[in-house]
Amino acid sequence: MSETHEHPNYVKIWYWLLVLLAISVAGPMLEVPALTLITAFGIAIIKSFLVAANYMHLKFEKKIIWLLLILALCLLGVFFFGTAPDIMMTEGDQWIDCIADKSCIEQRL
Repeated sequence: MSETHEHPNYVKIWYWLLVLLAISVAGPMLEVPALTLITAFGIAIIKSFLVAANYMHLKFEKKIIWLLLILALCLLGVFFFGTAPDIMMTEGDQWIDCIADKSCIEQRL
């Protein structure tokens, strides 16, 4: 009943992760903000896929596991983008910039 599969070449995956790390570290040195963002997030997605597929053995699981993972990421995105406008709002009647007037320090004492 148990299905056998070949283990991935972990050393080869590790080398790919090191190469991607070097690219993501060298990217900000070019000082192009758009390129830095694209490479940083793009490489992070690729690296997380490599780790999840190979080290967590999701490549060998049933397709329902991938669907659950995608569903969880979509719900995370809905939560983030649903609450981000409220968190990032910095004007209005109730907004107080306690860092500028140093009242945050007084509140914590």
